[in-house]
Amino acid sequence: MPPPTVADAWLNSRRFGIVVDAGSSGSRLQIYSWRDARAVRDALGPEASRSLPKVEKGTERDENWVIKVEPGISSFAGNLDDIPAYLAPLLKHAQTHIPPSLHPETPLFLLATAGMRLLSPEQQATILRTTCHFLRFHSHFRIDSPSPAGPCGSSVRIITGEEEGLFGWISVNYLLNGFGPLNSDRSTYGFLDMGGASTQIAFEPSLEEQKKAQNLMDVRLRLIGGEEISHKVFVTTWLGYGTNQARERYVGQVIRRHERSRPSLVDGSPVLDVIEDPCLPRDLTLVESPVYAGPSTAHEQKAHTLHGVGSFERCLKETSPLLNKTVPCPDAPCLFNGIHAPPIDFSVSRFIGISEYWYSSEPVFGLGGSYNFTQYERAAQEFCGKPWNEILRKHEELKKEGQLTRHAEGEGGRIMGLEKWNDKMEISRLQMQCFKAAWIINVLHEGLGMPRIVDPGGNDTIEADEGDDYAKKKGFWRPWFQSMESVGDMAISWTLGKMVLEASKEIPPRVKNSRPLPDPVEGILDVDSSPIQPSRPPFHFGLDAIDDHISSHLPPSLTRHSLGFPLAGVLSCFFMALCVSVIAYRLRRYIRICVRRLTPFSPKRDRDLADLSMEQGGSVHDDGPNSSPYSLRTPSVPSLWCLRPIAPLWHRHRIPQHINQIFRPRQVPPSPARPSPIRRSPPSIFAQQSDASTPTSTSASPTLGTHDDYAFLKNADAGEASSISLYSRSRNSSTISLSVLIPRQPLSRTGSALHLH
Repeated sequence: MPPPTVADAWLNSRRFGIVVDAGSSGSRLQIYSWRDARAVRDALGPEASRSLPKVEKGTERDENWVIKVEPGISSFAGNLDDIPAYLAPLLKHAQTHIPPSLHPETPLFLLATAGMRLLSPEQQATILRTTCHFLRFHSHFRIDSPSPAGPCGSSVRIITGEEEGLFGWISVNYLLNGFGPLNSDRSTYGFLDMGGASTQIAFEPSLEEQKKAQNLMDVRLRLIGGEEISHKVFVTTWLGYGTNQARERYVGQVIRRHERSRPSLVDGSPVLDVIEDPCLPRDLTLVESPVYAGPSTAHEQKAHTLHGVGSFERCLKETSPLLNKTVPCPDAPCLFNGIHAPPIDFSVSRFIGISEYWYSSEPVFGLGGSYNFTQYERAAQEFCGKPWNEILRKHEELKKEGQLTRHAEGEGGRIMGLEKWNDKMEISRLQMQCFKAAWIINVLHEGLGMPRIVDPGGNDTIEADEGDDYAKKKGFWRPWFQSMESVGDMAISWTLGKMVLEASKEIPPRVKNSRPLPDPVEGILDVDSSPIQPSRPPFHFGLDAIDDHISSHLPPSLTRHSLGFPLAGVLSCFFMALCVSVIAYRLRRYIRICVRRLTPFSPKRDRDLADLSMEQGGSVHDDGPNSSPYSLRTPSVPSLWCLRPIAPLWHRHRIPQHINQIFRPRQVPPSPARPSPIRRSPPSIFAQQSDASTPTSTSASPTLGTHDDYAFLKNADAGEASSISLYSRSRNSSTISLSVLIPRQPLSRTGSALHLH
């Protein structure tokens, strides 16, 4: 199917957003869309300015807006190479249903939940990095740049349970118009979510409690007109208090109590490990293994057989301690398990429950919607008390018929909600329905403190659609709790709340230079004291980040997946090797000398030093035409910072600067026409015996200097004098020039004799 074009009327001024809910059992891609705020204002006028953008399904055909693949992305921790093939159908679906011209401005989010949280930080990082690389370089959708949140910023990351609850709170209030018009006194809806592993709560405390409460999340949204609304929301999560993990803890509790109370032998034979379970339908038998948080015996760790007795009243009592209401509360008030929460005024607050709150009410009991404790408890008692064979038989009949069927029971009445069953009802749901119903009631009333409305007259015939009127008669203006799955044709999901935030961000503010609208988690200033702790695996922004950056500018054959290795890593290694080679070549003489100086008893060490001294001596070629071949020079110390640690190797043989200055030539003015008077020079300390027949160089030679120079040389020690004598030798002769020691005089030649005038 070709992608739609912008010429379609439905696409006029429409914007898109994509969210991939990467859960533990699968990844679900959902496409959302909304119209541009400016176009909405032009079409609907000022009335639309006081509302939020209308976020809806992102395709004209409802069935195309969502696609799911299995299993969960967390299952690829040991096989990263399969992630591209796993994500390819999701990406192709989005590319097919969104016009190509709108891809660069369409945000794409892959947000992982419970399954990824169970992995180690290193596994999380590798999966998210591979996912980021695939999405970035195989699509043109808008993805964030690398940041501390991850290699793709906030576009590909793991969200916490608190974030799920917060996005769910936005979704509920958006669909039910809980935000209302600006400056409205209408209170928002609270949000309850329960899965298999955890349960969350999010609600806006009263204004009085907001002044006292701390660690509230600031949710900022922008209306179509550019005005902002802000809400202070409390959100928290209880990990381990979902229905599945609560069941595991319950089984461990029952088995431990049984093991500590049973006798070891009866008539010399061991007692069978069959335990009565009031939370299973009557006569249902299951073999379950316990899960313990603390130490346990070997026999307690074995699997045990649980036999259902179908007593819902006993089930309520035995599951209530799992809430851990006795745990100390460090920051009162607390709900359960020592978790702080502001007080909830149920006479004003209204809560919406999704996930297990809905699935444990509607599919089996047919009691989804307004919650009534009396009716719900009665339905659970009747279901748990029915024999399991009878429940299973009715399920098989419905499965064969493949349609909704109502069955009237003769003796014992009817099973509540049986008419709601269909051929998709799972056996596991029926097995755990009794326990889950008891757990839902305990969390609502014992955990959250929701009041029970009990009719003193014992009326148990209230229908679900009479819940609103019944609540009003009992002193409540509205039903304080409802289980829901969708509003209209839009499912209640945290992904919708995320898209509402994104659509709100794109609206231009009414006031210039207004603060941008970040996600509530991104706006946290003090992360340590915040109720939401962002999940940030240890990403490494080194060569992988560079490779991700340059791969978009390379042909597919040069990417990491094609080559099997990061191209940036190979290029970086080659560049470093080239730099080291160039530096080593330029410093080869110093390196050779340093190595020999550090090598004991090296016969070439002194020769290298002498050669270096002679090579760096004065010459016209080195210092220009004004230099003298007799100027003493010391080996220069390299100025490179990398050679500073070995600089003392040169300093050990440096000639003192004041000695060097003595032998630098002075500028002697030209001799006058008349001869100079003879001046006797003081005896030189450098005077040595010389053969009279040795010819003296007639080339110009520097004078010794002033009387101060002579006085200094007189006091110089023998070692310095020896060094000076060594460096005053001519490079082309082995003799010592005596002209250095005698003041310059006019010379005349008579044959081979040398006369002084």
